Amino acid sequence: MISPSQQFAATLIAELVSKGVRNFYISPGARSQALAIAVGQLAGAGKLSLTVRLDERSLAFTALGRAIATGEPSVVITTSGTAVANLHPAVLEAHHSSVPLILLTADRPSELRGVGANQTTNQVGIFANCLRSFVDVPAARPSSIPDAGSLAANAIANSMGTSSQAGPVQLNLQFVEPLSSSEPTASSVLSALESSPLASGAEHEELLEIEVDDHTVVIAGADAGTDAVRFAEKAKLPLFAEPSSGSRYGSSAIVNYQAGLLGPLAKQVRRVVVFGKPTLSRPIIALIKNSSVYVAKSRKHGKFDVGHNTIASAWQLEPKGLASSSWLESWKEAAASSDARSEFVAAVWDGAGSVPLLIGASNLIRVADSCVKPATVRAYSNRGLSGIDGTVATAIGIAQAGAGVRALIGDLTLLHDIGSLNLSGLRNLNVQLIVGNDSGGQIFRKLEVAKTIQADLFKQLFLTPQTVNIEAAASAFGWQYVKPESVAELSEAMKLDGFVIIDYQLDSENA
Repeated sequence: MISPSQQFAATLIAELVSKGVRNFYISPGARSQALAIAVGQLAGAGKLSLTVRLDERSLAFTALGRAIATGEPSVVITTSGTAVANLHPAVLEAHHSSVPLILLTADRPSELRGVGANQTTNQVGIFANCLRSFVDVPAARPSSIPDAGSLAANAIANSMGTSSQAGPVQLNLQFVEPLSSSEPTASSVLSALESSPLASGAEHEELLEIEVDDHTVVIAGADAGTDAVRFAEKAKLPLFAEPSSGSRYGSSAIVNYQAGLLGPLAKQVRRVVVFGKPTLSRPIIALIKNSSVYVAKSRKHGKFDVGHNTIASAWQLEPKGLASSSWLESWKEAAASSDARSEFVAAVWDGAGSVPLLIGASNLIRVADSCVKPATVRAYSNRGLSGIDGTVATAIGIAQAGAGVRALIGDLTLLHDIGSLNLSGLRNLNVQLIVGNDSGGQIFRKLEVAKTIQADLFKQLFLTPQTVNIEAAASAFGWQYVKPESVAELSEAMKLDGFVIIDYQLDSENA
């Protein structure tokens, strides 16, 4: 007997694949079994890439990483209940970073909601306002099968941002028993469908010219990309580019721009042009919030107006005018006068080469922001909400895009996502976790609280030094482990292939 649930699931997965979606992620579950069968059939036929992970939180961040690296939507499939709730951290990051995800969340039929049925909660609205679109899809029954083609097409379009910003979408799929059957197969359904390339995001022609002069600077936050570089170099302006901006290269990039912002040069700034979402530097945010500064913002990467003072915004920005060479040189000299350096972080950055670099949202990315030289490094960081959650999983997802990955992270970032070290179902990947091990949350030393409470209480509540044996953890999960004692040894360790944890000890007082 053909199960309507299986018929719908096979058709939905086949429709997604026929429209160009290739990367699927799933955790085991009963209510989602029809979806699992469908993706398994098409994976076996070589029509899609399938990753199975035990933990839905780790699953979602792995999918996020691949979507970040490819720009294509990852499909995340879960069973009902807490499995769906575990997607929330990655969904939040995808929402704030405009990363395309398609969530297929299996659910009990609507008549079982609110009556105490097992593994049933209200999955409608569970992600609140973090979705580009949501559909609560009624259960497939012999008399009524939902239109899988329209659901797939709309999910792809909304996730890719064909009418707005890219981001996560959710199809909440109700399933009734029988939950699966051997027919129809997703392969047979796919063979009857016409294939098409993956839809691209919206093209925006809106353009705004911005007057520039010797009092103008360009700021590049996360995902700003080449637009910021082009604008700055065309107008000969100083470029303050965060490591994960994709803009930290070229003749305008300033290495340690924070040194200049803390000196008299900052008072000369009258106009700021912002690309991406800057989140790392307090001096940058203070500059943007300055009421006497004219702020222009590119809307290409979403809304950013922390000072509520953006005067002009458009999808594309074009400079009108030219700064003198002395304006750019003065910022380079101010940066060069700073002694803020880190051999460890610089060695990782300089050794990145063509391998993508994921930098954890902790102290190390701030060190990188102050010291790494301009270079065309493919650097990523989860700066949507700037959390350390899921960083190991994100790294694995980036590696799945084909070029491997190096992740520069702190010890707490590793431990927070230690479950993602599980390599079950993962193979033929090059993933290096380069751990700057400074024995806890040293980033909190820079906050006011470090000076307002007793040292022992500060250590207990904020530093939280850990005693986990990272070497033993690496061995338990099947990772190679290296503990270099110098930058030279670090550089050698970075030549290793496979799954590698590089444990580099840092001074806990000066990390």
